[in-house]
Amino acid sequence: MGLIDRVVRVIKANVSDLINKTEDPEKILEQTVLEMQEDLIQLRQAVAAAIATKKRTERDVNGAQSHADSWYDRAQLALEKGNEQLAREALVRRKSYAETVQALQGQVSSQETIITKLKQDLRTLEGKIAEARMRKDMYIARARSAQAAAKMNELMDRYNPSGTLRAFERMEEKILELEARSEVIENMGSRELESKFAALERGSDVDAELARMKQRIVGGTGD
Repeated sequence: MGLIDRVVRVIKANVSDLINKTEDPEKILEQTVLEMQEDLIQLRQAVAAAIATKKRTERDVNGAQSHADSWYDRAQLALEKGNEQLAREALVRRKSYAETVQALQGQVSSQETIITKLKQDLRTLEGKIAEARMRKDMYIARARSAQAAAKMNELMDRYNPSGTLRAFERMEEKILELEARSEVIENMGSRELESKFAALERGSDVDAELARMKQRIVGGTGD
């Protein structure tokens, strides 16, 4: 294995180790959305509480106003009966309730402002949660894809197709070499056999020629 291959393996091993040690993205996203949901519940409870408080204050306003009206009627009755002192006392009571009404109406106005703000925050949070859920699904899909890619790279590193192909290439080279050797041996055997037959043929020619020569010599002697 070359130096570059070793460096690449080390880098991939470090990245894989980092992925394994990093917190699970799905758990982080799920926890984030869950916390936002809890905030939404608390905000809804705050809106409901503010509305309930406003209604109680409005009931107090109506009650104080009812008492103020009642003391006004009594003051009028006392004055009609000629009891100015009693009428004055009734008006003092009426004024006290009227001031209470005014103060409570100020509270109602403040509570309405608070409720309006809480409802706006509620709608904003609901929108953010909807967006968070959408992003969560998208990020989880991306995280799973990244994890799958990391596992695939790990498997590819173990499998190493290039090494396997090189092994097949080496095997093919050895087979071709063996075939070439067999062909050479076969050719050499054929040539050796042909040489032996050629030698035999040459030997036969020599023997025939020798026989003819002997025959001529024998024939000449006879003459």
